[in-house]
Amino acid sequence: MDKLQAMKMFVATIDAQGFSAAARRLGLATSSVTRLVDALEAELGATLLNRSTRQVSLTEAGARYYERARGIFEALDEADASVADRGEAPVGVLRLCLPVEFGRRVVAPHLGQFLAQHPALELDIDLSDRLDDLLDGRYDLSIRLGDPSPNDELVCRQLGRFERWLVASPAYLARGEPPQHPKALLDHACLRFRYGQKARPWRLTQGQDSLELDVRGPLRSANADMLREAALAGSGIALLADWLVREDVLAGRLQRLFPAWRASPGTANDSINALYLPNHRGSRRVNAFIDFCENLLQPRT
Repeated sequence: MDKLQAMKMFVATIDAQGFSAAARRLGLATSSVTRLVDALEAELGATLLNRSTRQVSLTEAGARYYERARGIFEALDEADASVADRGEAPVGVLRLCLPVEFGRRVVAPHLGQFLAQHPALELDIDLSDRLDDLLDGRYDLSIRLGDPSPNDELVCRQLGRFERWLVASPAYLARGEPPQHPKALLDHACLRFRYGQKARPWRLTQGQDSLELDVRGPLRSANADMLREAALAGSGIALLADWLVREDVLAGRLQRLFPAWRASPGTANDSINALYLPNHRGSRRVNAFIDFCENLLQPRT
């Protein structure tokens, strides 16, 4: 028995949810797939699949074996891709982690163009605002906003910068006295982004003048778009990335406050960074996506 081939048949059977479907995907006879899976179980001395006339399902032992077998084939694919990835064109799977709204609003609209330019490349993208650890090898590349990675084991490459704007809806500003100076934000309902379990004070600077305001308000969230929606609904003043609210400001749905002042949550950085492990230096896949993002983030005149 070719054990690697038998493992492949077993994994394919689970992925396709049946012997017949797996055989069709692989271009084999159903009996060939069944025979190899039976032989694998016999060699292991364990039942991997529960069989019925309608479906197959994993036993407890089968579930453990499936996860390990999938890992082996993914590692083989990655090994093949790592060699091909140093060729002339990017090939294989590129596993990415992007911030949720940045990924949806800034990157996603242009992915079709990127994939058309690199037809041999496949993207596997997660959207998350958590600072996921790249050290476990789950991702090839992570895009992060703000402070660069404190981990010396990661390569950090700046792709661009962004601004944070203070915004509120015309309806909110019409309900009372609009703030005439940043200090007046202390008397307004402020919609704050939550970093971990805490909301940072808002820091505003103009030339030599600097203010740090411990603002308050009815809403804190770790999701920037939720704060944007609340601002659009007239719930208060929000401090949000320019790429998130620019269209709302241009359309008049939101009004920018104190544009002459530079605003940030505490001393937060305003950089957009690509993070990856040192062994991905020279990777055609990683460099292709970095180049794509750098071009995407170029200031438009």
